[in-house]
Parts: sequence; structure tokens; C-alpha cells
Amino acid sequence: MRLFRRLLAPHFRYYCARTNKTRPFADLGLPRQPSQDPTFTPQNPPPTVSEVCNLISQTYEDGNQKLRSLHVDLTDEQAVAAVALLAETEGSMVAFSFFRWAVARPQFRHFLRFYVTAACSLVDLGNLEKAQEVMSCMAVSFSEVGRLKEAVDMVFEMRSQGLPISIHTMNLVLRVAVGSGLIEYAEQLFAEMPANGTYPNSCSFKTMIAAYCRQGRVSDVERLLRTVEERGHGIDNVTCTLVVDAFCKKGCVSWVFRFFRKMLEIGLAPNVINYTTLIDALCKRGSVKQGFQVLEEMVGRGLKPNVYTHTALIDGLCKIGWTDRAFRLFLKLVRSNSYKPNVCTYTAMIRGYCKESKLNRAEMLLTRMREQGLTPNTNTYTTLIDGHCKAGNLERAYELKDQMTSDSCLPNICTYNAVIHGLCKKGRIQEAYRLLQEASNKGLQMDKFTYTILISEHCKRDHSSRAMELFNEMVDAGCHPDIHTYTTLIAAFCKQRNMVESERLFERCLKLELVPTKQTYTSMIGGYCRVGKVTSALRVFEKMIQHGCSADAITYGALVSGLCKESRLDEARALYEAMLDKGLVPCEVSRITLAYEYCKRQKSNVALSVLERLDKKQWTRTANILVRKLGFEGHVDAAGMFINKLLDEDHSIDRITYAAFINACYENNRYSTASELSERISKGALSFVKDNSTIT
Repeated sequence: MRLFRRLLAPHFRYYCARTNKTRPFADLGLPRQPSQDPTFTPQNPPPTVSEVCNLISQTYEDGNQKLRSLHVDLTDEQAVAAVALLAETEGSMVAFSFFRWAVARPQFRHFLRFYVTAACSLVDLGNLEKAQEVMSCMAVSFSEVGRLKEAVDMVFEMRSQGLPISIHTMNLVLRVAVGSGLIEYAEQLFAEMPANGTYPNSCSFKTMIAAYCRQGRVSDVERLLRTVEERGHGIDNVTCTLVVDAFCKKGCVSWVFRFFRKMLEIGLAPNVINYTTLIDALCKRGSVKQGFQVLEEMVGRGLKPNVYTHTALIDGLCKIGWTDRAFRLFLKLVRSNSYKPNVCTYTAMIRGYCKESKLNRAEMLLTRMREQGLTPNTNTYTTLIDGHCKAGNLERAYELKDQMTSDSCLPNICTYNAVIHGLCKKGRIQEAYRLLQEASNKGLQMDKFTYTILISEHCKRDHSSRAMELFNEMVDAGCHPDIHTYTTLIAAFCKQRNMVESERLFERCLKLELVPTKQTYTSMIGGYCRVGKVTSALRVFEKMIQHGCSADAITYGALVSGLCKESRLDEARALYEAMLDKGLVPCEVSRITLAYEYCKRQKSNVALSVLERLDKKQWTRTANILVRKLGFEGHVDAAGMFINKLLDEDHSIDRITYAAFINACYENNRYSTASELSERISKGALSFVKDNSTIT
């Protein structure tokens, strides 16, 4: 309140002086400040307040266009005095027109006392509507310079001067706060509206729902929608589209279908945009079949799909590898008299062909696109450049990058990322850094994908210190690393057996609430097994299962190998059997390691039972390798058991395996065993195999 009185002191002095009538307005003691025009001289003094008011009045009579083009030098204090004098002498409309003229100029746009004086003058004249407009304008203007809260405080202070808070003003303040990214402040204002004498209407709810949708806060959206329904407020299709998009991005598709039914119940039928948003979301998550079902429902309700609906379906089909079907739908659009493919449609089709490395077809579409009078955009070029880079065609990628400028397209950081990634795959990292410098010279900033590409390349080269430098630079630049970046670094440090750094990074990504992937967990498990900390690896494995992350054969294989190294064979076998129960195929190392460890401990029968659930091809290859390995280690009896099993099952044996076993027999003085095998092969209808072909 003290701030309010201080701001209005000159305003009150003006009224006191006007009531006295003994002093003209020009002698009120208001300071005459020189014009802020640098060309001001004492011979060219600024006009008095009275002269300004007369000029404003005359200009107002000539029309608003004349007033908007008016040029006159005023000080801040003169503007305050002028708006007050105009309100009393000429009325609220002239004063308000002068207010609009003044706030269009930077000098007065963020001068708080000018707004307060204008609002108070209009309140005194009973024109509360225009006074509310002044407050709304103040909120918008002050939000531009980060002073929204100061403006809103003054809106509340104005209640003491007889200006109640309007729901329209509060709704505008909410929109401005949301638009400025002050979501928490908007929430506070929304919650306190009843205490401040206003109650949220449908516009208030729509503003907050839209804010929560953009932040992905679907639980808050759902809560507000229930309140809207309870209070009988309505929402429009635009808000519904935001709601559908937000829930689809969170994977809550079943909720969206219920929401559609609710819309129909309240008489707000989903429109083409609502359905297209749902179809697009379904296609992006790979549920293309469900997307076509929604299309059928949409057509059944008499709605005609547009080019954006078809583009979403084409993109979805390409993402799941059904490019031929996507192209048939694309041709349907080409032949249509209603809708023609747009740039996004062509880009989706080009992306599909690039994904399948059908670059000739992608290039053909680029040509066709130009023939149709469509100009490829940056996204189109970037998609094609990325396809060529992944295929190793860097020369063509450079040609396309240069060609972009002829179509008035500027490469963005995604374009450079595609080429940089291609260069790194070719091992041309120095050239990648030179291209990165070119991007920087054009004002482009590295994003998280740029950093991740470079970090991955340095990790491959075992340059972990440089990778960490880039990671720290990434964080300092405000690029938030995602779980893929963390996984890349964790895997690199685990490979180097640096589990301290790996643990630090793993804990850091958990604190940031990033969800570890299968690769993240597997890297940690493999790292612990390498350094002999299998118990720690098992704890990570348990955490992995608890968080619903499915382990693959590589994860199980790392644990099996680690447990075998610590002679914990029963636990290793239990995991091995669990892997088979899940339908996973054990890798060769897991099969051989577990069977070999049992054979070393004179448990060859157990080793045989470990391998009995394998298919014939896997069993044969594993047995051949085991025979060689066991023979080389001097375990001739175990090797003999497997070689005889091979002969019993297949009536064939690998030449290399046979030679390795015979050599092992000779080196261990087991001549009779070698002789028995040779005799069995010579007498029986047995044969040698090599490279999948039989040699008798």
C-alpha cells in the first residue's frame, strides 16, 4: 500500500491543485525536464502539459489515425500529468486514446506510474472497462521485461482504489504467465482466484489445461477436466486436440478413446484435427493397425481425412518397414482430386526409403517433388543427407548440403549432425570437427545429439578423458544429456574396468530420473563381472528386473560367465535355464563356458544336460568347440565323450576337431583312445564335415 501511495503522489498533488483553483496547471510545481532528444537546446524548449493536452484533444477530433501518427516530445512526468488532465477536462475516451498512444512508445511502455495514474483517472470517471484494459496492457508490457509479478501486484492494489479484479484481466494474466513460462506462478494465481474475488471460468480452465498439456502433466490435466465437468464449464476442440496430443505422447491411448466417448456424450464431437492427432500419435508409437481402425471410425462418422491424416499414416507405415504399402497410399494421394501430397508427405516417404537404403527411390521422389512445384525444406534435405551418410555416400551428402542453398534452405544443426555422424563412422573425426567449426561460424549451436555423436566416437577410440570433457562441456552449455549419452559413457568406463566412474555416472542419471535402458544395465553388469564383483552385478540385475526392463541373452551371458569365473556353477546354471525358459538363445560363449567348467570338475554328464535343450546346429557347433578346448587342456575323457556323442548323433565330425582330439590323445599318451576313434571312423559309415559340406 505504501508503494501505491508513493506511485500516486503526483496524481494526488494534481487533484489538490485543481480543487484549489488558485494556480494554473502549468504552475503546479511539476518539474520541467528537458526533452530526452539529444538535439534539445534551451532555444527549443519542450511543450507544456497544457499545450500537449490541447494538441492531443485537437488530434483526437481528427481521428485515431491522426493521433497514432502524432510526434511530440514528452518527459515521463509530463505524460503522467497529461493523462490525468485529459481525463478530467476531455473525458475518459480522450485520456484512453492518449494512453494507447503513449504505451506504444518505448519511453512510457514500462513506466509503472503512468499506468496507475491512467487507471485511477478512468476509475474516478466511472469507466471501469477502460481501466481494466489499462491493467491488462500493463501486464502484457511488463511481462516483456520480466516484471509480470510487479504488474500483477499492482492489479491487486487497484482494488483499494475502487477497481475490482475482472475475470477477463485475470484470464489475460494467466495466459501471459503461461506464455512466459511462469507455470508455477500461473498455478498460484489460478488457485487464489476465489480468494481474490474472481472465479475461474471456462477460459481460465482452458489456459491451465493447455499449460499442463505442453508440460506433459497429464494427471493435472485429468484433474482439471473433472473439475470442468463438475462445474458445467465447456471446452473447445482446440483444447481437446492439446489434451489428445499430451495423453498420446504419454502412451495413454486407452484414456484418449474414453475421452473421445466423453466428448460425444457432452455433444462435442471429435473433428478431423482431433482424429488426425490420435492417428498420428498411434502411428508414432508403431500402432499403425490401430491408426487405420481409428481412420475407419472417423470416416464412419462422416469426416473426410485430409492430407495430414494420410501423411501420419504414411509416416507410420514407413517406420514399421511397410514402405510398399505406404507408397500405395502415397499414390492414392497423388491421384486424388481433393488432396495432393505436401512437403511433409514427400519427406515421410523419402525417410521410409532412406531407412531401407533405397536411396535411388528417395532421390526419385525428390525430383518428382520439384516437378510438382513443391520446394524441399530443410527437413527433406536433412532426411536424404542422413540416408546417404548412413549408407556411406558422403560425397552425395556434401552435394545435397551445398544444393540446399539453391532452394533457399539453410542447413540446421540436425543437417550437420547427420554428416558429422557419417564422418565419424568412417573414422574421419578431424574432418567432423572442421565441419562442426563451419556450423559454429554460421551461428549454430551444438545440441545433445552433436555431443553424443562425438562422445560415442571418442569412447570407441578409448579416449575416455576427451569424452568426459565433452560431457562436462555439454552440461555447462545447458544441453541435458539423455540416457543414451550416459549409457555410452558408462559402457566405455565399464570396458576399461573403471567401475568407480561408471557407478558415479549411473547414480547421477538415476538422480536425474532418467530411465536406464537394457544397454545401461547390461553395461554395468558386464563391468562388475569383468572386475570379479558378481554379487554387485546380481544386485544390478535384480534392480533391472524390478524396474520392468527385460534382460537379453547378452545380459544373461555376462552373468553366467561371471558366476563361472567365481565357481558358482549352480547359480550360473539356474540363470542359464531361466534364459532358455524365456525363449532366449544363449550366446556361444555362455554355452561353452558353462559346459567347460562342469567338464573341468569331472561332471561331464551335467555338461551334456546343459546343452541338451539346444537345437541340432547349436549343439553340434558347441560340441566341436568343446572337444578342441578340452583336448587342448588335457581333458581327454571329457573330450572323448563329446566326440563320441557327435558321432552317435550326426555320424559326422569336423576334420579340425578330429585332428585336435587325436593330437590331444598323443600328447597325453592315450594312444588306445586315438586308435579306437580311428577304427570307429574307418569301419562305420561315418564322414568328416567341413564348411557345411561333407567330405568322405
